Order: sequence, then structure tokens, then C-alpha cells
Amino acid sequence: MNKKVDTRMPLTSADVNGERLERLRELFPEAVSDGKIDLERLGQVLGEAVDEGRERYGLSWAGKGDAIRAIQVPSIGTLIPCPDESVDFDTTENLFIEGDNLEVLKLLQKSYHGKVKMIYIDPPYNTGNEFIYPDNFRDGLQEYLRFTGQVDDEGVKLSTNRETSGRYHSNWLSMMYPRLFLARNLLRDDGVIFVSIDDHEVHNLRLLMNEIYGEENFVANIIWQKKFAPQNDARYLSDNHDHILLFCRNKEAWKRNLLPTPESVLLRYKNLDNDPRGPWSSGDISVKTYSASNDYPIETPSGRIVEPPKSRCWAFSKNRLEGLISDNRIWFGKDGNNVPRLKQFQSEIQDGVVPVTIWKHEEVGHNQEAKQELKKIMCDVNVIFDTPKPVRLLSRMLQISTNANNQDIILDFFAGSASMAQAVIEENRKNQGNRKFILVQFPEPTNDDDYPSIADLGKERIRRVIQKLKEEDEGQLDLKDREKPEDLGFKVFKLSSSNFKIWDAGETPKDEDGLSEQLNLYADHVLPDRSDRDILFELLLKAGRSLTAKIEKKKVEGKTVYSIEDGTLLICLEERVTAKAVRGMVGLKPRQVICLDNAFGRNDQLKTNTVLEMRDHEIEFRTV
Repeated sequence: MNKKVDTRMPLTSADVNGERLERLRELFPEAVSDGKIDLERLGQVLGEAVDEGRERYGLSWAGKGDAIRAIQVPSIGTLIPCPDESVDFDTTENLFIEGDNLEVLKLLQKSYHGKVKMIYIDPPYNTGNEFIYPDNFRDGLQEYLRFTGQVDDEGVKLSTNRETSGRYHSNWLSMMYPRLFLARNLLRDDGVIFVSIDDHEVHNLRLLMNEIYGEENFVANIIWQKKFAPQNDARYLSDNHDHILLFCRNKEAWKRNLLPTPESVLLRYKNLDNDPRGPWSSGDISVKTYSASNDYPIETPSGRIVEPPKSRCWAFSKNRLEGLISDNRIWFGKDGNNVPRLKQFQSEIQDGVVPVTIWKHEEVGHNQEAKQELKKIMCDVNVIFDTPKPVRLLSRMLQISTNANNQDIILDFFAGSASMAQAVIEENRKNQGNRKFILVQFPEPTNDDDYPSIADLGKERIRRVIQKLKEEDEGQLDLKDREKPEDLGFKVFKLSSSNFKIWDAGETPKDEDGLSEQLNLYADHVLPDRSDRDILFELLLKAGRSLTAKIEKKKVEGKTVYSIEDGTLLICLEERVTAKAVRGMVGLKPRQVICLDNAFGRNDQLKTNTVLEMRDHEIEFRTV
């Protein structure tokens, strides 16, 4: 008798811990006993690489164990598409996701693992005056559903993390740890993460990121001048800067870009002697490192004798200097009477400047500029942001870390007013780029009736930025040489419960009648108020496919089939399938096929034949 094959597809997010354990089992099979990792044996295998001392350097806090366990709990939620709130839903590759970012990051693990080029987040600074998390954040999806009114239960109280609370720093660290951990999984090997923070938690954040990303992957602590004037009512010193911590997934793989050469620097280059090599500037040819052989007098064309400055010498030997003079690379002034200087040609310098770790407000903007930007776009909104980030600041990060034409994905899972979306869209417009954004924002309440949550305000900001650019384009000839049209759209998704009824063993009735009633409820396991589109996108996520994957609707032997990514995946949501339809799907030569489990009804023979036929053609077959 053939053993029944389980074709059911897992309806949870990726098991992050399970994947790591599997790698451990592969690397150290001798440390596995009864399927479990034997820590004592593992220690013996690793030998001196194990630190057996009781006192270790590291970051510890009350609740760290709970924060780590929060990572290990898979999400059973999904992301519901909202075309009516989107712009160009069917064609855009930009995403705006409304929901608790911890749950969303879990749901993105399969589809976006190792695909994100740059992450920027501006998390709560833990000043005690802002939203941190729902009170019982460990409940994850259910707590979020109660908060957003998706389940009938008491409302959830939002907390601020007062300094008087017993676990002031611990609460913040417990909130940040799982999010930063899951975010790292999404980064490409050459990806980077920027995190804004102030002096309240920068020391803890640095240690936290050292632990998650590895201190060897720390790049810089960037100082951003967020205010252009001193705060005269400051009790001690005026707080005029923020920190931006920059870490890589793999520092050896990351290559930073040069920044565009500022116009002020380019203006220094002139061509005072009509040199055919073009504009140039001049530089000092004396150096502090003294060498007697380079300490000699120079005669200018006018006959003046010039000695190097006291305790210095020339940068070149006498022979080398004569060669430079003959090549017209030494400038003695218009009258040939000045101290000699080296000509540096604009055409010979590197195309750009190396980024520095101090970002002045004149170059990247300040908080007040960010407020004015938001006010200009959202003039009818009364929502106040205390520390918004200017678009120029985010553009600087994009310039350093992304490439215009590589379809780089940028993730911001504390999206706020959606400044990052505006930065990506406008940066793409400047250099005909095709960067893509994924923004995640909790629907934190506002005091605005038109935009009741921060997420609503962020979506509207993106719509208005897009509309403004489209209005600018009206009546103009499109002279841009693009391989693909400019992406002026975004898909909206909202976190919700799964489209499928998921059996909860803890709620199984004890009596026979109750059990029978519950089994009947689960006979049709698709929720009645969910559409095929809702189900389709959940299956894309759970199958590890992008939310922006190309979808084509086809008819196969009279049945509707969705062809994903040029037919590599076929999804059939018909309530009944036939042997002809199965053969038709096989004939399309996909790598994977997903059907509803009840599509086979009570026809076990058809299901068995389907499994065998798919296997014969090396097609992965799954049911839900």
C-alpha cells in the first residue's frame, strides 16, 4: 500500500531558527543526537574556538531571551492587496505595507531574503514621549488585529516607554533586537543598513548592531547636523546633531559610491593659461616631511629665487620638478613671479568625492527643512512630526549605497511620513534610475480626520509626490532614454490574518458534537470574505515569490490558472480541477504548481495521480 504523500504547503512565514539549525546539523553531524543539537559535543568539536569563561563581553538586558524567542515564532498572517489605495497597482514595483513591522519582516523573509540593497530606519529614539509598541507586543499578529479592529476584542492600549519604568532601556532593546535581526536576513551580501538615533540610545544601539551584524561590519558613526541654530532654551548644551550608524551585511563585499563633486569645488577649476588639457586648480608643492635632497632653491621665470618654507621641503626631487615644469604642470602666476604650485587638471581627478562622516545641514538639510517639505506637500494636514528627516539626507544615503540602474531595493520599516519614498522617486528622476522601495508603517493614530493614521498620511504623501511629477511632465516631450518607463506608482498591502482557516489545537472541543461542528467549519478552509486576489498574493509570499512578480491569467482546459514569472509557478484557485486541467498545467512545464486542497473533493485517486504525474515531470506540487 502506497504511503499517502503530504502535499500541503506551510502557511506560516519562514522558520528562521529552523534554517539555521539545519545548517548546524549539516556542518556538525557529530554534534546531533536524536535530532537535537548536543551543546557539549558541539563544544568538543569546536575546541579552542569556544569561550568557556563565565565572564564574557557582550550586551545583556532584562527580556533579551523573550526578544530572541519573538524571532523564532513564525507569522501566520498575510498581506492583503489594496488596489484602490495604490497607484498603478498592476505595473509598479514599489511597495507600501501597512502593519506591525515585526510581523511584516517575518512575512518578507521567504520572498526578499538576500535581495535588499539598502535599509534605512528612523526608529523611536526612546525619549519617553513617543509611541514604542503595543503593550503586549509578544502577541504579534493577534495584538495587531485587535488594535486595527480586524477582530472583535478590546482595544489595545499603546505605550510610551517612560524613563520611570523599571525596564526603560530593556524595553527599547527588546523592541529593536528582533527587527534588526530579521532585517539583516533581507540584505544582499553587498547591502548596508543606516539607522538614525540620538544620544539616548546610540551606545546601546551600537552594541546591539555589533552583536547582530558583527562589529567587523561597522562602517561609520555619521554625525548629522539636524539643527542650523543653537537651542537657547536648552538646559545644558544645545542638542544640534543626530547619529546615523552605518553597518554592512559583509564589509568586504560592499563598495561605497563617490558623491557628486559639489558645484563649489568645480568652480575652483579655471584655465588661466589656456592649457589644452582643460581647466585646472593649483596646489602647494611643499610638504612637512623633511628631506634634505628636496630642500633646494627654485628660480621662477621672472628670475626670483624661492626657498621652501621654514622646516619644510619640496614634494619633488629637482629632476622631477624640472620634468613637471617642462610639461607645463607648474604654475608660477601670470607674471611668472609667484611661489610655484602644482596644476591639478579637472579631467584627471576622480569623478566624485569621498563621503565624510560629518554631514552638515547646508549639504543634506535639517529638521526644519523636513517639516517645510512635508507642509508644502501636505498643506491640509495638521499632523506634527517632531523630528522628520529631509529628503536631501536620505538622498545622500542613496547616492552612497545604491546604483541608479541595478533595480536596487530600498527598505524602510519605520517609514513615518514616507520621506524615503519621495527620496527614491526623486533620485530616480535625477539620474533615470530604477531603484525600488518597500516601506512599512504601523497605523499609528493621528489627530487628523482625513488621515486617521500615520500610514494613511504616508500613502497620501507618495500619491501627491507622484502627481506633482506627472503634472510637470504634462505637455513635455519625453526625451529620456529609458529601457523601462519611469515607475511612478506603488502597491499598497495591509497586514491581516491568513486567508485560510488555520487549525488551532488549543481550541479543539472535548465533546464529539463540538468536534464534528469544528471539522465542518474547517471543511471549506478559505475565509468567505477573501478574494482570489487576496489568496493569490498570500501564496506568492508563502511560496517565496516577490509581491511584484509578473502575473498572467490563463485558461487551461477551461480552468483559470495564474502564471507567475513567465510560467515558473502556476497557481490554480478553482474549487474543482480535472485530469485534463492537470495535464494542461504539466504541459506548460512549470517548476511549481499550487492548487486548493479541496479542489480534488473526495477523489483521492485524482490527487494521487496528480502527485505522481507532477513528480515524473520534476514539478513541485503543493496544495493549500
